[in-house]
Amino acid sequence: MKTPAVTAATGGEPGRPLDAQDPEDRQGPRTGDAIGDLLLAAHQAAADPTAAPVLQIIERDDGFVKSAPLTSWLAPIDEWPDEDRQALDLVKGGRVLDIGAGGGRAARVLMERGHDVTALDVSPGALEVCRQVGVKSLVHGTVDEHAGSGARYDSFLLLGANLGLLESRERAPQFLRALAAMAAPGAVIIGQGHNMTDSRAPQHLPYNRRNLRAGRIAGQRTMRIRYRDVATPWFHYLCLAPQELAELAAGTGWQLTDIAPFDSATDYIATLTLTTD
Repeated sequence: MKTPAVTAATGGEPGRPLDAQDPEDRQGPRTGDAIGDLLLAAHQAAADPTAAPVLQIIERDDGFVKSAPLTSWLAPIDEWPDEDRQALDLVKGGRVLDIGAGGGRAARVLMERGHDVTALDVSPGALEVCRQVGVKSLVHGTVDEHAGSGARYDSFLLLGANLGLLESRERAPQFLRALAAMAAPGAVIIGQGHNMTDSRAPQHLPYNRRNLRAGRIAGQRTMRIRYRDVATPWFHYLCLAPQELAELAAGTGWQLTDIAPFDSATDYIATLTLTTD
């Protein structure tokens, strides 16, 4: 998962970074590669049947917190949810960019199917796990940075609700144009989305209303991932409705051509097709 920083750490001595404080003086988690640490720990735990489950803590900027296991981030394909396997089946032949590759579960399967796969992530720890599970082509960076490399791809994969990496109404067109700059003729984006815009869950309604008052998409989330005493920087994650995705894609070189809903009613697979060569 990509985690662009949106706020700076505060506190500590003036002129001295918070993470440079003595651990005994630090208040709150230190900022670092929490996702990478989680994946490395989960990868090691997978080899030990007696190991306790590795849990990520997801913290929203209004104080809402939940925990979730990382099992699905590293699981073999026969343990995946049906919708994840369905998304992988939509990937075209040829070169694939797995964006927010995490521990490389999708990249590994696509390689086994004969695809030429590159795993892209901003987490060094995630890419180290990718390397350990056999993924050969690794890119540490953002889609914008990689767009200047001259690489071309037939498919872009955003598995595991990673359409959230579009971040915001302002950022999404930039993200999609970066992918268009790397797209071979006829390329597709296969992305999983999580629609919080239309959520009626009581724990989400006040947050959605706050977003709307601020001019944001209701389903935008500002959050961070925590593991032990480490947290990612705060980042935006866009849990948008399919119609919002179609609107944001306009003028970026992509067109939303298919939506496959899941049984959950909030999750879906989107296919976007390149409209320009």
